[in-house]
Amino acid sequence: QVQLVESGGGLVQPGGSLRLSCGASGFAVDLFTIGWFRQAPGREREGVSCTSDRDGSTYYADSVKGRFTISSDSANNTVFLQMNSLKPEDTAVYYCAADFTLIPKAMCNSRSYSGMDYWGKGTLVTVSS
Repeated sequence: QVQLVESGGGLVQPGGSLRLSCGASGFAVDLFTIGWFRQAPGREREGVSCTSDRDGSTYYADSVKGRFTISSDSANNTVFLQMNSLKPEDTAVYYCAADFTLIPKAMCNSRSYSGMDYWGKGTLVTVSS
C-alpha cells in the first residue's frame, strides 16, 4: 500500500526551528522526486522545496531559501524538511508529495497538484508568539 505520512509539525515561536518528516511506504523515495508544499488559510498551495536523488538536484522557493533544508534518508525511506528562522508567514499545513516524472524545479512550480503521483495528508505548522 502506497502511503506518505508527514510528522513533526507544531507550535513554535518566531525565530525557532522545526524538522518535518515525510515517511514513505510502498515505493522507494530515491526513485521519485519528493516535494514539500504548504497551504496557509485563504491562500493557494505553494511548493516549498523539492528534491530528487536520481539527478541530485534540489529546489527551494525564494521565500525559504537559506532558512529551510530538504534532505532524504533512503535507508529509512524518509524525506526531511529542516526549517530554521521560522516566521509567522510560514504558518501553514505542510504536505509532502511524490512524483515519478517531474524534476524538482518543475514539481515545486507546478500547479497540477492532482496530477502528482502521491500525497500525504499534511501536518500543521504554526509560528506564533
